[in-house]
Amino acid sequence: MRKLLLYVLLCSATLLPLAPAHAEGDAAARAQRWEQLRRAIFGNRPVQDGRDVLTLETPYRAEDAALVPVAMVLKKPKAIKGLYLVIDDNPSPMAAHFSFGPDADPHAIRLRVRVNDYTDVHAVAETQDGKLYSVTQFVKAAGGCSAPVGETVADALKGIGVMKLRMLGDYTPGKPLDVKLLIRHPDFNGMQMDQLTRLVTPARFIDSTKVTYNGALVFDLETGISLSSDPAITFGFVPKAAGQLRVVARDTDHTEFTRDFDIPGPNS
Repeated sequence: MRKLLLYVLLCSATLLPLAPAHAEGDAAARAQRWEQLRRAIFGNRPVQDGRDVLTLETPYRAEDAALVPVAMVLKKPKAIKGLYLVIDDNPSPMAAHFSFGPDADPHAIRLRVRVNDYTDVHAVAETQDGKLYSVTQFVKAAGGCSAPVGETVADALKGIGVMKLRMLGDYTPGKPLDVKLLIRHPDFNGMQMDQLTRLVTPARFIDSTKVTYNGALVFDLETGISLSSDPAITFGFVPKAAGQLRVVARDTDHTEFTRDFDIPGPNS
């Protein structure tokens, strides 16, 4: 219910009487847009300048608007319990909401998103005591939400749900380990056209992903239509012993995809 309410609020926010701020120099319009979204997402909770808490890394001009790399780097990760990514002028601005568990090491989160227009992108960190801190980057991109996924729907759906995991460092018990998770899924957002039939493809996208390690929560992730096709998410966690990283992803077609990955010990 909370997820549905948030989605409705954000879609409603895109209909407020304010034109998107296409020009980089239109700072006042972009600030007004963010104020609308801030109220829709966080209500009356204050959102403070977050430059001492986190950084947001994006390309200034995206090479591919449907695959825009984003990195959110936390300066004090142990103090953070949640992380929001908002793409202000996308049709549904909420791109991702991470809720971290005890085994997470959220010093850096990397993912790929669709960007539909020249827009501000906000990353908002929520601390353990409930305070909110925000940073912003302006991104030049256009058409990412309507960019086709594969030649046909059948092509895009081949291998749906297949997952891969890549370890990005050496395993040391009790020390942070970075991994890259790849999930095969077209993430149709209801705006793409089938290149064969020329009809709009119905929406079907991953809206939640849960990652645990040996049963302990690493993170819960809520996503929407702004996540790229074939999502790639880089994150950190703290393996206290060799074990299994479990990923459970669900999409809007009520399909669940589950995969267990063995994380070997240092001498394996």
